[in-house]
Amino acid sequence: QLNQSFEIIKKLECPDPNVMAQYSRRFSKTIAKVLLQYSAILTKGFPSYIEKEKIPCVLMNNVQQLRIQLEKMFESMGAKQMDTEASDLLNDLQVRLNNVLDDLSSTFGNSFQSHINDCMRQMASLLYQIKGPLNENTKNQVEADSDNMLRPLMDFLDGKLTLFATVCEKTVLKRVLKELWRIVMSSLEKTIVLPQGHDTFGAQILSAAKELGHLTKLKDHMVGEAKSLTPRQCAVMDVALDTTKQYFHAGGNGLKKAFLEKSPELSSLRHALSLYTQTTDTLIQTFVTTQHTQVHNGKGIRLTLNEKTQPSRGSGVDKPIGEVSLQIELYTHPKSGERKVTVKVIGASDLKWQTSGMFRPFVEITMIGPRLSDKKRKFQTKSKNNSWSPKFNETFHFVLGNQDGFECYEVQACVKDYCFGRADRVVGLAVVQLRDIMERGNCACWCPLGQRIYMDDTGLTAMRILSQRSNDDVAKEFVRLKSETRSAEEGS
Repeated sequence: QLNQSFEIIKKLECPDPNVMAQYSRRFSKTIAKVLLQYSAILTKGFPSYIEKEKIPCVLMNNVQQLRIQLEKMFESMGAKQMDTEASDLLNDLQVRLNNVLDDLSSTFGNSFQSHINDCMRQMASLLYQIKGPLNENTKNQVEADSDNMLRPLMDFLDGKLTLFATVCEKTVLKRVLKELWRIVMSSLEKTIVLPQGHDTFGAQILSAAKELGHLTKLKDHMVGEAKSLTPRQCAVMDVALDTTKQYFHAGGNGLKKAFLEKSPELSSLRHALSLYTQTTDTLIQTFVTTQHTQVHNGKGIRLTLNEKTQPSRGSGVDKPIGEVSLQIELYTHPKSGERKVTVKVIGASDLKWQTSGMFRPFVEITMIGPRLSDKKRKFQTKSKNNSWSPKFNETFHFVLGNQDGFECYEVQACVKDYCFGRADRVVGLAVVQLRDIMERGNCACWCPLGQRIYMDDTGLTAMRILSQRSNDDVAKEFVRLKSETRSAEEGS
């Protein structure tokens, strides 16, 4: 009908270009109203047809056909020679129809999430059954193991894509493929490589480590089935990724290789897999060099020349629970390049802590960074009796070696309440990254205490992987340190 309407306008052969321009504008507005109204009705009813599979494909085809017909109409109306306002209206309409098709494709793709999750659980079970080391004998088996692991997913996709390829127009099929690729990649990461729970996962991994006191059982308390992948399982996953990529490329009939390679979901998954093969030292270094907002969002620490110079302002943090003051001096040997750090624990102040017994605060100081497994990493001060602003004035020396710069290290200070015969209770924590004081080389740090350590996805990824290394003392100690959280106060 719209085409017929345009034919009538053309037959008028109006000699006045202004009148023709007005007709074009009115006609463009009519086209936009009709097609957008149709799209709105379609979008509203679309979810009710999702289960019927063929019908959603036909409806998406209809929207794509609208876009093709609109392009033809645009050409018939003179394209670039037509009235500017009418041209802008039709171009805007084309963009909006494109967005409608994107939304429908996304809704359709997401409808398969639960089926894909079922496939992933079956694949995880098959992958975890693959045991033994990765060596010359087992390398030949990797491809067969990969094919076997992928079978639940491939069986599901084969059934669906055979139907889609028959019913969907090529443009629509590619959109559906893109959605399925996105869902498959992110599900592989969340279900198999790094099982994640909801947003409080960070708090759960920390509290689980805290409550257990030892980390070998930590994986039993993680959300989902968090298991550490062995090198052999990682090799199987690598092959499975390549196979899946080839499947979606379909010899040139599917998605372009460039799109697959550059997709953020694939990059994220590969990054997570690459971390599995990194040493504990490298993972700890990655954590230190990326996590700059562990306590109070990285704010509140004030630096002065020395302990005698008080900071000119307060920490400015919300809900303060106290502060710890440290004098830190960095030293590099001029010949050997060996680095040393001297930390003087000056004291703590304004500690917010309730206890029914005697309060005996002390400070635990730990150096965190790479290549410290054979070096002294932790010291603690003597405890003070019933003092909420205790002075310690105790000095400790850390030797770092000459392989890594100071920017790879941080000092974690934890104020604790000494309890005889049971676990000491955590009052609060602070982290000083040596990169922040490298220019000064020697200064006093006034650090507000936080309730626990915060981290982003990169930090959590490193924590998840290190928490699985139950035979590695450095990894266990690191996860314990980053899992410490303020204890419940008595009588609060």
